[in-house]
Amino acid sequence: MAIPLPRLRTLLGASLAAVSLSVTGFGVATAADDPVETRVIGGERASIEDHPYTVYLTTPSGIQFCGGALVAPDKVATAAHCVEDDSPSSVAVVAGREDKQGTAGEVVGVTDIWVHPDYVTVTSGDDIAVLTLETDLSYATVEFAAAADDAVYAEGNPATILGWGVTETGSSSRYLLQAEAPLTSDATCAAGYGISYDSASMICAGYPEGGIDACQGDSGGPLVVDGVLVGLTSFGRGCAEAGYPGVYTRVGAYAADLEARIAS
Repeated sequence: MAIPLPRLRTLLGASLAAVSLSVTGFGVATAADDPVETRVIGGERASIEDHPYTVYLTTPSGIQFCGGALVAPDKVATAAHCVEDDSPSSVAVVAGREDKQGTAGEVVGVTDIWVHPDYVTVTSGDDIAVLTLETDLSYATVEFAAAADDAVYAEGNPATILGWGVTETGSSSRYLLQAEAPLTSDATCAAGYGISYDSASMICAGYPEGGIDACQGDSGGPLVVDGVLVGLTSFGRGCAEAGYPGVYTRVGAYAADLEARIAS
């Protein structure tokens, strides 16, 4: 069985099997000629006004490599594997911008990166980090799941995946995209990933036949159920493959950590 890889990921359709599975770093290129009508299979363009908490991370040169969710005016939740080796000066956060080639919104620097102290690899869990921004943002934040909120994680709950990552074209999206997929049971996810899946720290979303997923460039981006942040894009086997739903950090398991970082 192929080794599950972190998804420096995007919203993906069924024909994404052609996308390379190798992770070569944060250099997820922006397609300059990505047409407005380009859509992932099963997905569509999303409005930043509908999801104002959705942000993306860039290198100092402006290359988008991951996503994130604004959980407080100066705090962004993202995946640990996105920033584990970074210094604050090597990451910028772009908020309020739907089109990566546009100028809307704000670009802000990062003053602190907190990576969960138990994080080792994506398949060992604890794939969560919090960025502290150099200035407060005025965009609406997203409510995140509480530790005891089991109902929001019920199998079959419709979830929204958001990101700017790789699409079925093989290039990252110029525009914010969204796709809908149901949360799966722990048994379904474990059937695909075995011991790489930890139900205490992870949650999966997808269809048995595949076809809708996140992919490279989407890591750290939000998975939302009824307006509540329940997951952060983490890893998967390929993208949108049958039998291998996307794996997300189970945000509710880290509610206390998020609250502590917000209060710090």
